[in-house]
Amino acid sequence: MHEMQLLGPVLGRSAHLARERMDARLRDYDVTPAQIHVMCYLHGCGGTAPQYEVTAHLQVKPSTAAGILDRMEERGLVERSVSTADARRRQVTLTEKGATLQADCHRLFLEAEELMLRGLTTEEQAALFGLLRRVIANLEEDRTT
Repeated sequence: MHEMQLLGPVLGRSAHLARERMDARLRDYDVTPAQIHVMCYLHGCGGTAPQYEVTAHLQVKPSTAAGILDRMEERGLVERSVSTADARRRQVTLTEKGATLQADCHRLFLEAEELMLRGLTTEEQAALFGLLRRVIANLEEDRTT
């Protein structure tokens, strides 16, 4: 069987190309994928969230999240403060600079999405998403066995 007739290599190649094209779009912004995830998460939370929630969203150790946030704070993308609800906790807030960068990244993501779906009808797009969700569910189910 030809390699491109196997699902794994096709998914791997498409993921590699998608990441490559996105990296090319982000090159001038000097931002890491983890920092983008933080900014998008904070944006979705109205611009602010407890640091432990950011850590959980990133699915990393607290020390790793702290390092990511340290670098973001140094660049003026986020600010951390003591939580008003619990003085033992820290609150992470997206700055104006961070919000602007998040909006730019979001625009670039939409461009990349458009590129990936170019030439597919609405029905084909829906079918593709449905099939990929099923593949994901199959793989996640296998994790539990």
